[in-house]
Amino acid sequence: MDAYEFYEVVKKPPIAWVYLNRPDKKNAMNPPAWKESLPIFKDLDADAEIRVVIIAGKGPCFSAGIDLMGMASELSELMEPNQKGGVKWRLINKIRPLQDTMSCIEWCRKPVIAAIHGYCIGAGLDMATACDIRLCASDAQFSLKEAAVGFVADVGVLQRIPLIVGQGVARELAYTAKLIDAKRAKEVLLINEIFEDYDALMAGAEAMANEIAANSPLAVQASKDVLNYGIGKSIDDGLRYVASISSNIIPSDDLMEAIAAFSEKRKPQFKGE
Repeated sequence: MDAYEFYEVVKKPPIAWVYLNRPDKKNAMNPPAWKESLPIFKDLDADAEIRVVIIAGKGPCFSAGIDLMGMASELSELMEPNQKGGVKWRLINKIRPLQDTMSCIEWCRKPVIAAIHGYCIGAGLDMATACDIRLCASDAQFSLKEAAVGFVADVGVLQRIPLIVGQGVARELAYTAKLIDAKRAKEVLLINEIFEDYDALMAGAEAMANEIAANSPLAVQASKDVLNYGIGKSIDDGLRYVASISSNIIPSDDLMEAIAAFSEKRKPQFKGE
């Protein structure tokens, strides 16, 4: 277990669990939350023993969003009485690292599953949409909350959620800032699967992670890379890119192992080589 102030990271190869661990504050994201995710996901990306990551929340919910009071000292420009160009320039340079807090989940080559229970609001939804797959408990509630508190969501959700739920639903959620329940979230494809309660959710996320981990790490990670590259590109661009990726990862020990396992009628044991 690695020690962080906001997160708890538990490695149980081939799975790593990243817990939002500020339960007394409903996992509201304070300064450490925004700074620690980058080294966490850089480490998980580099750890050959980890093949899948699960993000979940400790306590009553996944996350109630940004800790506005806690972040006030980090974003002092917001309270400047004279909002001149220099102030704005400094603020932009502070927003970009906050965006990296979420983007690093996307940059991590390992698939990341969000296991969501209770509230998943504001920055919590930003984080969830940066994950590859989202699962939830039946008590989960989601809100793209920013319009209700007077600012535009600026760390990734507006860029990612339309790719998941489509423009119409994304705009409805952004403009109304309303809560939607687990059933509605699954209807609009925000969620892949609903589980009865927290324990079932954790078991379901682990089962899916093990399914992924049983496959060739080379092929799984290359698939994530190709899928990420294809966003916003033409089909032809994507086909040219995947041709390059494919030619670079095969032949491999994993491919030879798959062939051997098939001929020997056994389950393959992939090494990611």
